[in-house]
Amino acid sequence: MVKITYVEFNGQAHVVDVPAGATVMEGARDNDIPGIEADCGGGCSCATCHAYIDLSWVAKLPAKQPMEEDMLDFAYAPDPARSRLTCQIKVNGALDGLVLQLPERQG
Repeated sequence: MVKITYVEFNGQAHVVDVPAGATVMEGARDNDIPGIEADCGGGCSCATCHAYIDLSWVAKLPAKQPMEEDMLDFAYAPDPARSRLTCQIKVNGALDGLVLQLPERQG
């Protein structure tokens, strides 16, 4: 299991264990984290799993693929440096301790 910290817009932090192989979005959904809607279920077609990656983690993640870049245009208040769709981030041991902040709202 990999520990991931999801920080709600109001500052409330949720530290949860997410299994390797799942996505960061599935970790939020499966642990009832408020602020991740995941309307498309992980198909990279809605931008409702948008989050801001903590700056110390941005360079440690795989690069955004073109489809994710395109969908982030539909996210609420995207940050070019920190915004990611959590459905596109696969959990592995290297992500243990990942911290991300959730936007004020989705889409």
